[in-house]
Amino acid sequence: MKKTPLYEVHCKLGGKIIDFAGWQLPVQYTGILEEHRQVRSAAGLFDVSHMGRIMVEGKDAEYFLNKMLTNDITTAKDNQAVYSPMCYHHGGVVDDLLVYRFNQEKYLVVVNASNTEKDLAWFRENLEGKVEIKDISDETAQFAIQGPNAERILQKLTDEDLSKIKFYRFLDKVQLSGINTLVSRTGYTGEDGFEIYLSAGGAVKLWEELLEKGKEEGLVPVGLGARDTLRFEAALPLYGHELSEEITPFEAGLGWFVKLSKENFIGKKALAEQKENGVPRILTGFEMIDRGVPRKDYEVFSDGRKVGYVTTGGFAPSLEKNIGLALLEAEYSNEGTMLEIIIRNKPARAVVVKKPFYKKKYQK
Repeated sequence: MKKTPLYEVHCKLGGKIIDFAGWQLPVQYTGILEEHRQVRSAAGLFDVSHMGRIMVEGKDAEYFLNKMLTNDITTAKDNQAVYSPMCYHHGGVVDDLLVYRFNQEKYLVVVNASNTEKDLAWFRENLEGKVEIKDISDETAQFAIQGPNAERILQKLTDEDLSKIKFYRFLDKVQLSGINTLVSRTGYTGEDGFEIYLSAGGAVKLWEELLEKGKEEGLVPVGLGARDTLRFEAALPLYGHELSEEITPFEAGLGWFVKLSKENFIGKKALAEQKENGVPRILTGFEMIDRGVPRKDYEVFSDGRKVGYVTTGGFAPSLEKNIGLALLEAEYSNEGTMLEIIIRNKPARAVVVKKPFYKKKYQK
């Protein structure tokens, strides 16, 4: 089992450690609901060092990444982050990535923890031009500080004016309590906040400094449980749920990140055909009417026939409702459509609602 540089700290803080994608990580500290609400009302600190971090450098780095990803990397400016799916030739998703552009020949690619080895293999299998790929996951750490008080807390640790970092932009070589970091205005909660990248050796010191400086502002450590409920309320996709080898970006509602106008990228032909012929399934939000908690892979019926399945479901702490995301036949994805979720072999009524369930509060 893998451990992040903060494993011992999590144990001291009373974190309930579980196995997640081969990593020993805290699912919660004081409780999922409490941590979730603290992020929405004040701030939360997440250890996301299990995410994969890959440097892509070289004369042809931009060309290579543009071939690999559905989004258009060539439109990004220096110090900008770009979100993009990465697809197989048939249009299914290898992974969804965050790409940080330092310059035309240097990029940091952040991938999902469970997909790091697979993504590296896919990069190397399709390597073209003068490009060097290096996995820096083990030598680095990654935090996220999220919530309405995130900027005020982080500002206590640096002389840099963090308000100048706009949404999906980043600043390298930011000194936080004397530790060299990369700070980006990104996150996975639907709240304003930052993700911080640093060497593994500085992780414990910075984590403890943040919690100490943020105490007055309500900063608490947050585990995987609340990380999932926060992203779910904001309808942000999770690989293995809303995205997979069998689900295309168009089906997942990520068509905005597929640039068919690009000359070429892996999966373009299949995705262009799907868009032209009509997307057969659409990721759809629903709200429970009857009692019952929808869970992943529960079957969804309408008009007496199966029309899809739940990708993520559960109780939404911010809304105090049971909600879900489901991949449904397109004709059943319209707002107001009545559904039945099969819970413990019994149908429970639900209705299609707009996504996201929770209005995102990014500082753009």
